[in-house]
Amino acid sequence: MAVYAALTGNVLVAATKAVAAAITGSSAMLSEAIHSAVDSGNEVLLLYGQNRAAKPPDSEHPLGHGRELYFWSFVVALLIFALGAGVSMYEGILHILDPEPIRQPIVNYIVLALAFIFEGGSWIVSFRQFRAAGGRRLTFYEAFRRSKDPPSFMVLFEDSAALLGIALAALGTFGATTLGRPELDGVASILIGLVLAAIAGLLARESKSLLIGEPAESELIESIRQIAAAIPGVVQAHGALTSHLAPDQVVVSLSLEFEDRLRVPELENVVLEIERRVRAKHPEVVALFIKPQTPRAFNEAVRARFGQ
Repeated sequence: MAVYAALTGNVLVAATKAVAAAITGSSAMLSEAIHSAVDSGNEVLLLYGQNRAAKPPDSEHPLGHGRELYFWSFVVALLIFALGAGVSMYEGILHILDPEPIRQPIVNYIVLALAFIFEGGSWIVSFRQFRAAGGRRLTFYEAFRRSKDPPSFMVLFEDSAALLGIALAALGTFGATTLGRPELDGVASILIGLVLAAIAGLLARESKSLLIGEPAESELIESIRQIAAAIPGVVQAHGALTSHLAPDQVVVSLSLEFEDRLRVPELENVVLEIERRVRAKHPEVVALFIKPQTPRAFNEAVRARFGQ
């Protein structure tokens, strides 16, 4: 919902800002138009990534296509940096080197005020969705770092950058007209570019981490361990290796110690029961691999993998 709300708002705002930039000659307003246009394209890519990630597994991708969402999220972060930040700073530098007075500044103020209202509405929608998904017990940054759903935090960051960019564009217009310093319009454009570069850096780092593979939350791992340990025939559930393929797709490799008395058919039944109970409680577990191990073998495997 947040992505669709942001896409609708950005398309309308980008067109309005572009017209205002053509009328007034404002560099900051042009940067804002570019910013909104880039955001519109980004939302289209995020929707495309969500659609691709929902495709079922096939012979070439037996674990599904979930990480397509993380790939396209990383592409979005690069576009924000290359197009949004790069073009804004370039326009700002040109305007400082060759200042041009802003014509009809009232047009800028009207467009920026309307854009602030539209972007503010989109920001409220995305913020509520992000907080609902991240949990209210976490700080904003903790929720961002723990989130496995790029569209939720990307739209929120884009909207936040848009609101800050609108404020900077308004200050640039004020400085260029009221203070009689047209180069300040270019300074505002550069500042907008720096804001976008900072946002792009944060989003790229988090998207890269998700694309490489982040583990599931500790609560999920502990729940799976408890489910397995409660089934007759299981002596101990040592631990689990997990990785997110998508926000709602998790792969789990579970290490268990079974009773020595179990024969192969009985062992198969225990494994099937574990899978049934885990998937019933956690449908996001799309693949569950069970590895029989003694405590000693599990500890040696942990030390070999993580150097502990």
